[in-house]
Amino acid sequence: MSVTIKDVAKRANVAPSTVSRVIHNSPAISEKTKRKVRKVLKEMGYHMNENARNLVTKSTKAIGIVMKNSARESLYNPFFPEVIRGIGDFCNKEGYSLSLTTGETEDAIFEDVVKMVQGRRVDGMIVLYSKKDDKVVPYLLKQGFPFVLIGKPSTNMSGITFIDNDNVQAARELSEFVINLGHQRIAFLGGSPEFEVIQARLRGFQQAMEQAELDVPKEYIKLIPLNRADGIKAIKELLNLPEAPTAFMVMDLLLGVLLLGVLAEKNLKVPEQVSVVCFNHSEFIEFLSTPLTTVDIHTYQLGFEAAKCVFDLIANPEMMEKSIRIPTKIIKRESHFVVKKENK
Repeated sequence: MSVTIKDVAKRANVAPSTVSRVIHNSPAISEKTKRKVRKVLKEMGYHMNENARNLVTKSTKAIGIVMKNSARESLYNPFFPEVIRGIGDFCNKEGYSLSLTTGETEDAIFEDVVKMVQGRRVDGMIVLYSKKDDKVVPYLLKQGFPFVLIGKPSTNMSGITFIDNDNVQAARELSEFVINLGHQRIAFLGGSPEFEVIQARLRGFQQAMEQAELDVPKEYIKLIPLNRADGIKAIKELLNLPEAPTAFMVMDLLLGVLLLGVLAEKNLKVPEQVSVVCFNHSEFIEFLSTPLTTVDIHTYQLGFEAAKCVFDLIANPEMMEKSIRIPTKIIKRESHFVVKKENK
């Protein structure tokens, strides 16, 4: 049988109203009384009836997370557990839980969002991607529902608060790093072009190559869905070119790991024969056979700041939209080599 406020009041020898005020940290109660009551609350294992409180406050105490793909696919990608960790840490401080979309298709994910909004299952949402022709963001805008986007909006829609990196600049800096190693044949291996982040990084890559007066054959650019079969096919097509790339810029850690596997299968050594640089950072990189040089986009911070912003919007729905840029940093490891001048 659950412990009630009356049970705690009887044990602490105070009125039930005093216990209630202690639970809600009322300034009208002395610190001495608060300490006594809190001690009894802990000893008796009292847990507040969140459902009853939420009915009164009209709060669900939950934040919705809109995944890029199905949860099963997304959670294979190191980006998503890390960004959710950042969101979760902030929400935990506020006493909020997380509710993730679980649909297996784009339409099913959208239906999850509609159910969350119409059923008032969450107080706000964080969308973990920015995608061309996406239905979720326009729907949330139309509903006037508090939400934050991780990624720059793919269209010029006003009223959107978003958290992002400067992906054009980050890709340009990574490209310049590879160019300065002496590489001229550099391939760009990225995800689906419908996502804004891929388009932004491609622009940065192209800007750096143009600035260095280096040609980029169309065959060197592979924009593919993040799945194993298509990834392997694209990588093998690049390696089978008459003039294969000597360096790869990879937009995702999963593709980076896949690339290392195909290169090993082809007996191409990294970094002795091929340079590989990648976006995103994860602790597991250090356990790879060749730790990858990466751009750290500070994924945890993206999630933490997004959660902070969505709470601001929940508290103040009339707040003006804002954008926050999270800095990036190149972490040099062991997956690149300097091209000798005579081999250019």
